[in-house]
Amino acid sequence: MAESNEFDVVIVGAGFSGVYQLIRLREEGFKVHLLEASGGLGGIWQWNCYPGARVDTHCEIYQFSRKELWAGWRWTERFPGWSEMRAYFDYVGKKMDLLKDVSLNCRLSKARYNENTDNWELEVDTGSKMSAKFIVICTGFASKPYIPKLDGMELFEGDAHHTALWPQDGLDLKEKRVAVIGTGASGIQVAQEAALVSKHLTVFQRTPNMYLPMGQKDYGPKENERMKEELPGRFKRRGECFGGFDFDFIPTSGADVSDVEREETYEKLWQAGGFNFWLGTYHDVFTDEKVNRTAYEFWKKKTRERIKDKDLAQKLAPSEPPHPYAVKRPSLEQWYFDIFNYENTELVSLRDEPIVKMTKSGIVTSEREYEFDMVVFATGFDAVTGGLTNIDITDTDGNTLGERWSDGVRTHLGLATSKFPNMLMGYGPQAPTGFCNGPSSAEYQGECIIELLLYIRDKKFSRFETEESFENIWREKIVEIADQTLFPKADSWYMGANIPGKKKEMLMYPGGLPKYLEEFRQCAAHQFEGFKCS
Repeated sequence: MAESNEFDVVIVGAGFSGVYQLIRLREEGFKVHLLEASGGLGGIWQWNCYPGARVDTHCEIYQFSRKELWAGWRWTERFPGWSEMRAYFDYVGKKMDLLKDVSLNCRLSKARYNENTDNWELEVDTGSKMSAKFIVICTGFASKPYIPKLDGMELFEGDAHHTALWPQDGLDLKEKRVAVIGTGASGIQVAQEAALVSKHLTVFQRTPNMYLPMGQKDYGPKENERMKEELPGRFKRRGECFGGFDFDFIPTSGADVSDVEREETYEKLWQAGGFNFWLGTYHDVFTDEKVNRTAYEFWKKKTRERIKDKDLAQKLAPSEPPHPYAVKRPSLEQWYFDIFNYENTELVSLRDEPIVKMTKSGIVTSEREYEFDMVVFATGFDAVTGGLTNIDITDTDGNTLGERWSDGVRTHLGLATSKFPNMLMGYGPQAPTGFCNGPSSAEYQGECIIELLLYIRDKKFSRFETEESFENIWREKIVEIADQTLFPKADSWYMGANIPGKKKEMLMYPGGLPKYLEEFRQCAAHQFEGFKCS
């Protein structure tokens, strides 16, 4: 903990957004401190250390755009693993001398706004207290793991862990009977590794996931030197693209080209790997059901080519899509579909064979009992809002953030919410967030936060909060954009539909990064209209 306990700004969370805020706010002369619950910088990469944990964005733009940082760093893979990401954040911390303003292993446990002093009074789980004029919460979209409640969970005598709560010392999968529950990004990454070394692997799948080929590559000195020549242009491109990547949708409609041309385009995107077949395809893939179906049919064909068993192929790549193509964030796979050709791997469809309970030796479904040495919960997160509502933070009426948003999220520009004065959010609800490359959001939305704080300081205001009427306008814009797309047709974490009892709504701004920045610029041009300063 820092020697002083009074700050201009306290930041919560040391992922890309929190670290960027720390760097920039220090540069602008704010007295700032950062609280991080884990033992190091990196946010999700301090928690994700399960076998196979890996970035789903190519390294060229999965880093800060500051030249003093990228000029001296070399990547070893196109899609880095968790240990390389930790090393990167260690490098950033040392290069920018950040740790002197960071408290690690320190979780914000309570926050109350003092109306008399216009300060936030903060308590952390170590017992320390501090105050801040402003707080910037950067807990990210995946900081509250979700573990379904299964009867008998406490009876299981083997190892059982959520992928986001994996033991830091690791677990050996070799010759173990392993169950993986869930087939999102972490589920397939663990399954890929487990299939290579385990005695037997059982994957429990609820909904088939439309994985895309990662296109992994090793990067040596030549690749890194070539990358550095391209980086300034790539970084500039991010702010011009829907998802903050360095590529964007094809402006042509997928319905206006011939079948042959469309097939050739899909093949080119497929071979490029990564998210190219998601965010680099025809612009109407998320709005036109017919175009969307052509993408699904191409994906299905490519996927089924790798699965020998026809029944398995039907379960993994159904004839009829479970939802429109890619309205859930696609996961990137390397050899996932191939593991179902191995003798030691089986797939259990939870639609056909739901889990009934756990026992001391394994899992009982409606059809049979399975014995396991290890159960991996790859069951996702209370995404986007969970990291915020998990903090004991109350508004000026005494209501928690969870209570405030019980009937739906309300923010102004995804930056702040009414009745929580002087509180800002980075990479959170109703911002580009999960539709955007994380470092891009950290920097572009991060500059919006910096600009607002500088405006408040320069005008000598001591307090701001958002006006509810502007929150309603922002919410209506998000609903209107989402309703023009196919996203509401899937029960995804984008819509909050993966958590029982959570209101189903679009949790992020679906209009793309450039449009979001345009909205912010209009707000700023009108003296930050919607932010009531005093």
